[in-house]
Amino acid sequence: MPERTVRRQARGLKRMAEILDAAETVIAEVGYPDMTTNQVAARAGMSPGSLYQFFRNKEEILDGLVVRYTDDRQEFWAARLAVVTPDIPLEALVGQLVDESVRFKSESPAYWSLLYGTATGDQLAAASLRLHADIARQIAAMLQRRSPELPDDRAQLMGTMALAMVKAVMPMIASTTAEGGAELVTELKVMLVRYLT
Repeated sequence: MPERTVRRQARGLKRMAEILDAAETVIAEVGYPDMTTNQVAARAGMSPGSLYQFFRNKEEILDGLVVRYTDDRQEFWAARLAVVTPDIPLEALVGQLVDESVRFKSESPAYWSLLYGTATGDQLAAASLRLHADIARQIAAMLQRRSPELPDDRAQLMGTMALAMVKAVMPMIASTTAEGGAELVTELKVMLVRYLT
C-alpha cells in the first residue's frame, strides 16, 4: 500500500509541474492578468476539472509559480554564494550575474513578467514583491560574502538598487537587436560595477 501511495504522489507532483509549465507558457504569451485556468488546462492537455484537483484558481497557480521560482533561484544563489570570496574581482562577479540574468530571461519569460508585477492586481503585485525581496536578499548575501565588513542594512540597500538597475535595463535588452542587446549588457555591467565599487 505505501508503494502505491508514493507512486500516486509522484504522479500528482508530475501533473502539478506540467500545469505550472503550461501556466508559464500562457503567461509568457498573454500575461498573468489575461491568463485563464481554461487556457492553462488546455495547454497542459487536461480538462479544467482535472486542473482544479491541483489548483482551485489562477491565484493558486500564481502561488505555485512563485514557490517554484523562489526554490529554483535559491538553488542558483546557493551555488553562486559558495564560490564568492573577498578575492573575486567585482567585474567578474557582476559579469557572471548579468550574463545569467540575461540567459534566464530568455529561458523563463514568465518569471520576468511576474517579477515586474502589475497595477491591475494585488495578488500579482504581492507575488512580485516576494520575488523582489528574495532576490535583493540573495544579492545582499553575495555582497557580504565578498565584503564581510559590509553592514547588513547597506548590503540590503545595495542589493535592492542592483536589482532595480537590472530590472530597468532588461526590457530594453529584450526589445532591441542582438548587437544592441550586447551593448546594453556591457553598459549594465559597467553601471553595476561602478555603483557597487
